[in-house]
Amino acid sequence: MATMRAVELSGGFGLENLRLVERPKPAPGPGEVLVRMKAATLNYRDWLLVEGSYNPKQTLPLVPLSDGAGVVESVGAGVRAWKPGDRAVASFFQGWLGGEPTREALQSSLGGWTDGVLAEYRVFAEAGLLPVPPHLEDAEAAALPCAGLTAWSAVVTLGGVRPGDVVLVQGTGGVALFALQFARLAGAEVIVTSSSDAKLRRARELGAGHAINYRAEPEWGRVARDITGGRGVDLVVEVGGAGTLMQSIRATRVGGTIAMIGVLSSAEPGDLRLPLVVMQQLRLQGVTVGSRQGFEAMLRAVAASGLRPVMDRRFRVEDVRAAYEHLAAAAHMGKVAIAI
Repeated sequence: MATMRAVELSGGFGLENLRLVERPKPAPGPGEVLVRMKAATLNYRDWLLVEGSYNPKQTLPLVPLSDGAGVVESVGAGVRAWKPGDRAVASFFQGWLGGEPTREALQSSLGGWTDGVLAEYRVFAEAGLLPVPPHLEDAEAAALPCAGLTAWSAVVTLGGVRPGDVVLVQGTGGVALFALQFARLAGAEVIVTSSSDAKLRRARELGAGHAINYRAEPEWGRVARDITGGRGVDLVVEVGGAGTLMQSIRATRVGGTIAMIGVLSSAEPGDLRLPLVVMQQLRLQGVTVGSRQGFEAMLRAVAASGLRPVMDRRFRVEDVRAAYEHLAAAAHMGKVAIAI
């Protein structure tokens, strides 16, 4: 029997339980596509999952990571959209093809409900893959399914950003940098917050018009409002959670939107004043990645614009634990990739 290498989380949570193992090489059935995986990228969700805080009841063993790209090896009976040699990137939610999310669709995520992509080969349903924009290399394509689509959904699909809008992006992580790039692509002005002046300088190089160090300016919501002449920003890409939400509310214009993406800060809401949400008719919009339809639209925009993801370090699959540790240290800027 042919075998392949895969990374497996087994025997419990923790980085010490991430192992490179041998598994049987899968074969595609009817309507399925076998992909030789070339690269994968890490998201904060992947760290939470391995340490056990994302889903303490997670069934193990599990092949981790949701985001990967590769080359079609073979196809099963009835497959028309793919042929061997095609470059492909996997959708985060394999079962959410379009429209509103359903419980069933949200239970089709890779690297959580089902095995992920950190293996030499993986079988996908025909509709679970999309073509790689031709100008991107494998690791860049692998950066798109979760962080890229989440940012696209926040800025374009749900945020409805238009030319001339002002978008505030929290931080310089994977989602934040994609949000900066997509907002600029839409013709918006961008304000970025970070605790690192070096990262803020890099954000300016990527097109941010304004940068706020939130350690130096803890009332950064008011600073952002001042930047807009007192009007407030049209959209906040909120990755902090309860600990940063009050400042996001202060930064947002009457009738504006706060796209709720992350929970990186403390769960304590501090001086959260919900009446402001009502009086300013703000919209708090939850964002859970997006559908295949949204992913397809995003990939068309990436291909047409020549946009390239911001990449950080790249690791070998044998060094998977070091890749996770690098992500957890939060010193990176851009996507952390693993070559398979």
